[in-house]
Amino acid sequence: MSFNLQTLQNAVWNVLHRTGFSDILDILIVAIILYELFMLVRHTRGSAVLKGVILLIVAAIFSQALGLVALSWLLSSIMRYGVIVIFVLFQPELRHALEQVGRGALLEGNYNASIEDTERVIQEIIQTCMDLSRRRVGALIVFEQKTGLQDYIETGTRIDGRISAPLLENIFEPNTPLHDGAVIIRGTSVVSGACILNLTESRDVNRSLGTRHRAALGVSETTDAITLVVSEETGVISKTEGGQIVRNLDEKALREILSRMYFEQNTFSLSRLWNQLRRRGAKA
Repeated sequence: MSFNLQTLQNAVWNVLHRTGFSDILDILIVAIILYELFMLVRHTRGSAVLKGVILLIVAAIFSQALGLVALSWLLSSIMRYGVIVIFVLFQPELRHALEQVGRGALLEGNYNASIEDTERVIQEIIQTCMDLSRRRVGALIVFEQKTGLQDYIETGTRIDGRISAPLLENIFEPNTPLHDGAVIIRGTSVVSGACILNLTESRDVNRSLGTRHRAALGVSETTDAITLVVSEETGVISKTEGGQIVRNLDEKALREILSRMYFEQNTFSLSRLWNQLRRRGAKA
């Protein structure tokens, strides 16, 4: 049994059999630190790596318990150098965390939108895409999902604005400072504009597709982000998701995509439900 797993098992045994006030306080402090670290990387691609590390630890514990010698040896060997690997993989996130601590910055809270506000946002995005399509103004809108896009957000200009059709259309208006690049949306907020995305490396992409479409495919291949693209040449509206592109979207298709994204995939939130009930009570 490796030293790491033995230490972990001893710690669990001590918690279960020798728990005192100082132990509880110690556990709470460690839990808070781990929680804050997770919150710091939750909007970056490093969060997926962190989940993989946790799964490796759980698998190592179960392999020891089930007596799987070969698997246990392999996982223990990987974990033995885990600290070095974590520092290498999370170097950007750790640097960002230290900068936040140095500035005394607070973590951003999640915004819980009401159903009415979400429906307004959907309509504003549809209006934006249809207006830009009619005028043949190019646009690339990226919607953050479970995988954080903080790495991409930091390549652009921070906006943190309330979603509205005039704001989005003004961003993509030709010859304006932010028109060249992607807009990233988180929930019901325009987080950043003029963001730089990696182009797709697939060789199966239609040659008629331009840089915007290739960037949209690229971000959808490496994350679970959903993008909407308006072609500058034809005005055609497209969607990319999971490395696949769907073209020639109309208003009905846009509404279905956005409704699915904002309603069906959202997790249940007690605070959101309370806010909705409170607003409806105030209106009554």
